[in-house]
Amino acid sequence: MDIKALAQDAAPYVVERRHYYHQHPELTGEEKNTRDSIHRDLEALGITDIRDMVNCYGLVATIHGGKPGKTVGLRADTDALSFQEETGLPFASCEPGKMHACGHDTHIAMLLGAAKLLQEHREELRGDVRLIFQPAEEHVIGSKAMIAEGALDGVDAIFGQHVWGTLDIPYIDVTAGPRMAYSGRFTVDVIGTSSHAATPHLGGDAITGAAAIINNLQQYVSRMSNPLDPVVLTIGTISGGNRYNAIANHVTMEGVTRAYFLDKHEEAMRQIVENTAEGLGMKAVLKYAHVVHPVINDDDDLTEIAQKAVVKLFGEETLCHMPAMMGSEDFANYAAEIPAVFGFIGCRDEANGMIYNNHHEKFTVNESLLPKGTALMAQFAVDYLAGNA
Repeated sequence: MDIKALAQDAAPYVVERRHYYHQHPELTGEEKNTRDSIHRDLEALGITDIRDMVNCYGLVATIHGGKPGKTVGLRADTDALSFQEETGLPFASCEPGKMHACGHDTHIAMLLGAAKLLQEHREELRGDVRLIFQPAEEHVIGSKAMIAEGALDGVDAIFGQHVWGTLDIPYIDVTAGPRMAYSGRFTVDVIGTSSHAATPHLGGDAITGAAAIINNLQQYVSRMSNPLDPVVLTIGTISGGNRYNAIANHVTMEGVTRAYFLDKHEEAMRQIVENTAEGLGMKAVLKYAHVVHPVINDDDDLTEIAQKAVVKLFGEETLCHMPAMMGSEDFANYAAEIPAVFGFIGCRDEANGMIYNNHHEKFTVNESLLPKGTALMAQFAVDYLAGNA
């Protein structure tokens, strides 16, 4: 099976489907039309084993190979972002305030393309291919919902990929080790005592207490965590106070953490928050939620299969190393369940003005990468199944 040639032949189909999904973006929790359209697309390809999820707008489908073997998963995320598109593309979003600004439209199209050529050559497959179209990645909740409804049942390994705006076309990264960070979300409530602004000594100023907590939390980053292990701790919102001439009795702050190695992350934050407030005669409560695992390509065999697939398809010069990043991806939840590997497809194309990163109103991709992503998914599936027959 000449997958590169087959993917190139399928390019018009992949581009056409990308245009459709780009024009009809749906936000997290709203992806019903997207799910229904993917279902129809799969049926049109002759795939019959399709199951819509009940508790989210995702679906899974299985291509049954002609020979017995294992089952490999291929995943694409499907949700869009609340941006007003400014690309000027002839197939720009038809939905005001909604846009595929992270490339999930390309992910859908490339997985459909891979499904097309794998379905057409299913008799050659030594096992089955599970197609996973997952909603709600932007809120990092979709993969958990898919797993809860059995998306990974019977799947032995999974591959995912993402178009990436800081990586130049035509490079592809499937580096071993840490790739994307763990994510935590937290809220801090600082509880003080009201007083007149002219008599602060009679109250407990929750605003200055919050300021002290913010500064002390950064001590955790700079002085309490291993400098060889990157940590990000960001306060994103803060609100409090009732009047300009009154001591605030309550402040609420919200923020995120990013890291690869958790250690005693939450425990250290809790101590800082509570002890800082106590030292100022106040009380503070930390509520902390672990949102998503880090993405770490720690399965050497799968990483090697993916890397060799890139080289086989596009040559050694296409395979590159991109530094790990502090962004998060809920593909990590699949990797916490079964062996997994994740790759990045470069889409920055300065020569053609495609210089905007993911999550930008002008983000788009050079569509010459679409058959590459299609081919990589299909090649990984074929090679994994062939090696585990």
